[in-house]
Amino acid sequence: MNISKRQMRSGELAICIVAMLFGSAMAAEDKLPKKYTETITSKTGAKLSLDMVLIPGGSFTMGSPASEAGRNDDEGPHRKVSLDAFYLCTTETTLELFMAYYQETGTAKKEFVEVQEAQKNAEAPTGGVDTITGPTPVYGDMTMGYSVKHPAMGMSWHNATVFCQWLSQKTGKMYRLPTEAEWEYAARAGTDSVFGFGDDPEKLGDYAWYEDNADFGPSAVATKKPNSWGLYDMSGNVREWVHDFYQPNGYANAATKNPKGPEEGTVHVARGGFYESPVAELRCAARAFEEPWWRMNDPQIPKSKWWLPQIDFIGFRVACSVPKD
Repeated sequence: MNISKRQMRSGELAICIVAMLFGSAMAAEDKLPKKYTETITSKTGAKLSLDMVLIPGGSFTMGSPASEAGRNDDEGPHRKVSLDAFYLCTTETTLELFMAYYQETGTAKKEFVEVQEAQKNAEAPTGGVDTITGPTPVYGDMTMGYSVKHPAMGMSWHNATVFCQWLSQKTGKMYRLPTEAEWEYAARAGTDSVFGFGDDPEKLGDYAWYEDNADFGPSAVATKKPNSWGLYDMSGNVREWVHDFYQPNGYANAATKNPKGPEEGTVHVARGGFYESPVAELRCAARAFEEPWWRMNDPQIPKSKWWLPQIDFIGFRVACSVPKD
């Protein structure tokens, strides 16, 4: 093949431009704080905080190989994905923080007719904090008898996303649910192993509350070891809502740069396994999704858009986008 000097110069220029852009992005990421603590003031005047850690931008292989024990078909095809940097909370959202949101935005103190109307018409808010229409009253006890340091649980995906909007408007930052790709990348913590700490299931007890060691329910957050990126309970305790709609073949034609899942669907993905999960459900690649029976304890017709009453195995953790500038 004959390559002219002009072609060589053009190729060298292109390589230089790519290198400069990559170097600029890396330099910008280096200036970001590796972690920060977000503190808010609740309606009662209490100071509440959550710790956020920087998840560095990079690439990883999402899903599982065909040879992985416990693998399901919806974990493929195994493919390379690249992500921009973002922040992720070190723990699942606690009852303490979720109750502050409920007290500030919820409709629990309104008359029954107003509650019913809010349930029909509530949409994603756009104004200040006071404009957010939060959850209608939950059927039963929202805490389910757990302490405020336990993960918040039993909320629908919609409720979790409105919480993120409330937190964003209180802080001025861009809080949201992590995408499924971001969640798996963070759970792997720079590894390509079955679990975030390695391949040996005998070590799960150090990092996760699951069927072999949990006491018939979730535990307070951060009572096991974190992964190497400082994230607690990425396996076990409660499942965690992520941004994406669920489709069994959702990986087949998905984007490989900052994927956000299918554009439409009927249910959303939940990741991480929970306190009754077997080992296979605690793998980094394992996927779950909302099933109809999760709403079985809701006596309302139609079912609430806010709550999954008495379902103590689903919660969430928040991510925060890095501003483009």
